[in-house]
Amino acid sequence: MFHKIMIANRGEIAVRIIRTCKEMGIRTAAVYSDADADSLHVKLADEAYPIGPAEAMQSYLNTDKLLEVAMRSKADALHPGYGFLAENPDFVEACEKQGIAFIGPPSESMRKVKPKDQARHLMKVLNIPIVPGSDEPLVNSTHGKFSQVEDTAEHIGYPVIVKPSGGGGGIGMVVANNREELADAVHSVEDRGRKIFGVPSFYVEKLLTGVKHIDVQLLADKYGNVIHLGERDCSVQRRYQKLIEEAPCQALSSHLRMKMCVAALDVAVALQYVNALTVEFFYVPGTQGFYFNEVNSRLQVEHCVTELAANVDIVKEQIRIAAGERLSYTQEEVSLNAHAIECRINAEDVMRNFFPCPGKVTHLRLPHGLGVRIDEGIYEGYEVPCDYDSLLLKLLVRGKTREETISRMQRALAEIKIEGMETNVIFHQVALEDETFKSGSYTTEFIAQQEIVHKVQERARILKKLGTA
Repeated sequence: MFHKIMIANRGEIAVRIIRTCKEMGIRTAAVYSDADADSLHVKLADEAYPIGPAEAMQSYLNTDKLLEVAMRSKADALHPGYGFLAENPDFVEACEKQGIAFIGPPSESMRKVKPKDQARHLMKVLNIPIVPGSDEPLVNSTHGKFSQVEDTAEHIGYPVIVKPSGGGGGIGMVVANNREELADAVHSVEDRGRKIFGVPSFYVEKLLTGVKHIDVQLLADKYGNVIHLGERDCSVQRRYQKLIEEAPCQALSSHLRMKMCVAALDVAVALQYVNALTVEFFYVPGTQGFYFNEVNSRLQVEHCVTELAANVDIVKEQIRIAAGERLSYTQEEVSLNAHAIECRINAEDVMRNFFPCPGKVTHLRLPHGLGVRIDEGIYEGYEVPCDYDSLLLKLLVRGKTREETISRMQRALAEIKIEGMETNVIFHQVALEDETFKSGSYTTEFIAQQEIVHKVQERARILKKLGTA
């Protein structure tokens, strides 16, 4: 087993990894930018090293600096968390050359699915339906290729969605409803892709509406053992970023769940994959068919909702697999015998279309009790930086049934108190009261179609009036 793991990330995911490492008796080395000097992950790690200015390109995306710290700290393994360099095969290869174990897939596995054209080609071989779109990464008009972008969009039909090829998780994606909006969408996606993932290329795909966004979580070791941990429903989204996730998905029949999980297992086997893997699908309730969306060759933000439902520590399994050990579970031993829900608590102003609004946490009260879990990156007195994602913490609950889980989450949301900035707690309270959410029939259009934002804003206005009174 590893002696020391360097965590090449920040915030709540770095804290989450540190906690599992401590339970396993493994020392941790954190890294931090100038903006993160007082972060919780820095305080909890055994060691912490500065890596540069707040801008990600000069710190969390600076491969030379990260590898220098890994060598200096004498870490024998590196966990990338999610985002930043987590799905960058060049970084994985650099770690491998330095003799540092990368806690994730080997670079050759990653190259098979990133860029996304590799994954789309594989799905065609496996006979898994894919969303109509470009089969190769595209570049913009500065390279004389914008006509190709326009042709692709015209061929599949508007509206289309432009996605950065270097990452996932909905980050940086922009919708174009017509030809006039396409150029601005491409420019925005290229710019964000370059800054966030270090990759400016992108894809154009048909925008599917009224669908469910379903993830299947898998684990695979170096000995050919592959298992799935069931699926999770990630359909409550704003700006293609997930806000609420639950496991399992209420809307799937047993037969459809089996088909989707088998398709995901086929992907892992075809890739000869090792470590944690997520295969994302779009499920169309009207036809009960599904399309492949993308492969995430990393730990995902919402992995913990699967951990609660399946009672499996995914990060612990990642570490064990990277250290050369076998999976702790067989498929027969995995059972989603509980229901779990995750609410992402962000520093956002729901009155201004979820606009990020970081600030100082002047007061913090976190909920507790049976079946409640908090994955946080903040503490009272902490100054939330404006340089990164607005995620403050993940509030998770577990229950025997979906109804019990919803009630438990409502109780936990009523207890939580974060002062010093606006948060989206009130959104979650309203969403969990909504009949469409309670029925489990909600889709990716939930926020827009159900007028949840208007209900949230009305609730916020009422509470502010009461507070003033």
